Amino acid sequence: MQRHRDDAADAGVVVPGIDAPSTVACLRSLRPRGVHTIVGSESRSTPAATSAYRDEFVSLPDPETDLAAYGDALLSLAERPDVETIVPVREEDVYVLAERRDAFADEIATPWPDFETLRRVQDRIELFAAADAAGVGVPATEPLDQWDDWDQETIVKPRYTVAAPAYLGARFDDATIGSTEYQRPGTPPDPQVELETRGHIPIVQERIPDSREFGFFALYDHGDAVATFQHCQRRGWKYCGGPSAYRESVHIPELETAGRALLDELEWHGLAMVEFLRDPADGEFKLMEINPRFWSSLPFSVRAGADFPYYYWQLAHDEPVASEPTYEVGMGGHLLRGELSYLHSVATEEYPLVERPSLRTAAREVATSLVRHPRFDYAVPDDPVPFFQDGVNLMRAWLDSRSDAEPPAETEANREPDLADGDDAGPPERRPSADEESTQSAHTDGGSPSDSRQL
Repeated sequence: MQRHRDDAADAGVVVPGIDAPSTVACLRSLRPRGVHTIVGSESRSTPAATSAYRDEFVSLPDPETDLAAYGDALLSLAERPDVETIVPVREEDVYVLAERRDAFADEIATPWPDFETLRRVQDRIELFAAADAAGVGVPATEPLDQWDDWDQETIVKPRYTVAAPAYLGARFDDATIGSTEYQRPGTPPDPQVELETRGHIPIVQERIPDSREFGFFALYDHGDAVATFQHCQRRGWKYCGGPSAYRESVHIPELETAGRALLDELEWHGLAMVEFLRDPADGEFKLMEINPRFWSSLPFSVRAGADFPYYYWQLAHDEPVASEPTYEVGMGGHLLRGELSYLHSVATEEYPLVERPSLRTAAREVATSLVRHPRFDYAVPDDPVPFFQDGVNLMRAWLDSRSDAEPPAETEANREPDLADGDDAGPPERRPSADEESTQSAHTDGGSPSDSRQL
């Protein structure tokens, strides 16, 4: 049973520090309300560590290299008398919190799902089964070794959203579960190669040809929605999709119905971002996945009037959340780093099955939206340093990628035949570009640009 904190003024929250803006959004929401903010991260260069709204920084193990040690460190923080709860901002966070929920519940408030419920979300096969039971539309989906229609446009994506022992067994330490890849019609991948590389058999889905992603965001209290929000993603980090670069707040009744039906079926507790694409063939919203944590575009949700970090804090304290929280519809907001990545993608990358816009058109659209909707995830007047730190991190990542990409001097010994990857097969498959890093998690709108999804 959670121990009682006698002095509310000393109440604190632990927010893992990552590259996405969600950490900073939590600090900016909670610190002005008198909450002691503790940023924990494997990297001191996380933008949240530089925020004026950060009270304390704690070094943590890297969950991608030692998930068990990371869970131990979070539990140690939970044992501090001033810590009231922990905020999940990436898949690894919610995985270790749910896996050890009973241990955390002895120390702090636990507004997140139990592990069995979480598994139904982080395992996409189980998630789509739940969607089917809830009457929510899904794209045609099968494990790769069971898919037999390779003549249509498809994507291959990880079955699991995080490399963890409960999902991959002994392979979780050495497997790279990978990201979403477009599959040209008539070119099936080798299941054995995929298994060896990813540590599991991925899934195959029909491709939904729509570049707009719709997000239904919610906070649930043991099966009941206490706050919701919606946005439409207009641009991702890549012209084919990826994490959010520019989005607009919307309210669509059909989206609300689909999102609530799925979370109700799961008897959800905690945070959720439910991602949909709208199928142009019938106008139905088709489920992509659920992010059971805070999303990378969280600053925009707060700016629009849906203050989810505060709602989360209220739920952790058993305080009532307003029965009908409202937000402004029609607002737009940007992640400037994401906009630069989008333009870089348009200028330099090519994805099969996805039409690339002209650079002039893309630049005009970005400039127009920046003028009409000058709202930014990191760049705010009263807390400017995280924006500059994010820029420094971007430059470092770009320089590192340039260094790694330098080819060795060509000699007779290392010269290869003039048949580079995919030279005889049309456009290249997705490759990590200069502004992204490969990770074990198949994140979407919440931590890493490694997953382009279907967009």
